[in-house]
Amino acid sequence: MSEKNQPNAIYGGQAVIEGVMFAGQKVNVTAVRRKDNSIHYLEVPRKEIGWVQTLKKIPLIRGIVGIVEASAKGAQHLNFSAEVFAEEEGVVKEEKKESLTGKISMILGVAVVGILSFLFGKFVFTLVPPTIEQMLFGSLFENQIGHNLIEGLIKIILLVGYIYFISLTPMIKRLFQYHGAEHKVISAYEAGLELTVQNVQKFSTLHYRCGSSFIVFTVIVGVVIYSFFQYDSFLERIIQRIVLLPLVIGVSYEVLRFTNSLRDIPVLRFLGYPGLWLQLLTTKEPDDSQVEVSIASFNRMRELERQI
Repeated sequence: MSEKNQPNAIYGGQAVIEGVMFAGQKVNVTAVRRKDNSIHYLEVPRKEIGWVQTLKKIPLIRGIVGIVEASAKGAQHLNFSAEVFAEEEGVVKEEKKESLTGKISMILGVAVVGILSFLFGKFVFTLVPPTIEQMLFGSLFENQIGHNLIEGLIKIILLVGYIYFISLTPMIKRLFQYHGAEHKVISAYEAGLELTVQNVQKFSTLHYRCGSSFIVFTVIVGVVIYSFFQYDSFLERIIQRIVLLPLVIGVSYEVLRFTNSLRDIPVLRFLGYPGLWLQLLTTKEPDDSQVEVSIASFNRMRELERQI
C-alpha cells in the first residue's frame, strides 16, 4: 500500500507552545521554531504496551484509555516546547531570571491546564451545571428530562464562555493558531496535495477528528444517558453524574468515531457539525510561519515512520 493510500486516521496532531506535535504509528514528533527561525524537534518513539493496546480495541473502554494516553503524551511534548522557550529567554534576558522563572511557570501552568483541561474540566462541568440548574430551576417543575436538557444547555454556555474568554489572551490565541495549522496540514495530506504553505493555507482550520468535537459530544451524549436514570435527591443526582462519567466519555468517543466515518456522506455530515462549531473558537487562522512549523513537524514524523 502506498503512503498516500494508508489510513490517514493514524495521524493525530496537537498544538503546543510555539509549535505542533504530530503522532504517527511508530513515533511522535514535536517541531518548535526558535527565535533565529531554525526549527527544533523532539522525536519520541512510541512504546506499545500489550495490555494497553488490548484495551484500546474494546469499545467504550478505548475512549478512556485514549484520553489518559494523550494526556501523558501531550504533557511530555508541551514540556519540551516550554524548555525551548526557556532556553531562548535565558539567552536574551539573562539578567531577568526571576521574571523569566515566573513566565516559564505561567507557560507550564497553561500547558498543563491545556493538556489536562478535558480531564479536570469535564469533572468540573459535571458538578457545576447541575448545581446551577438545581438552584435556578429545581423547584419550578418535576420533569427530570427537562432538568437534564437545561443542565446540558448550561454546560454549553459555560464551555463556550470559558473558551471564548481564554482565547482573548495572546498566548492562547497563538496556541489556537497552531491548532488551526495542524488541522490544515492534516486536511491537505488527506486530500493528497503536496505539503506547501500555499497548498495548506487553502484548507479550513476545522477538522472532524478534533478533540474539540469530543468535548461537545460528551455534553450531548451526557444529556441522553442521564435521561435513562432517575434520582430522588440533588445529592443522588451529583453522585449519579460522577459514576456515569466514564460511560459518557466512552460512548462519546464511539460517537466521534461514528460521525467521522460518515463525514463523506452528504446527508449525514451534519452529525459532526456541533464539534465543528466549537472549533470556530478553539482554532484560529495561522500565519505562514506557523504553517511552516506544522508542515515540518508532519514531514519529520512521516520521514521517521519510513525509517523505523
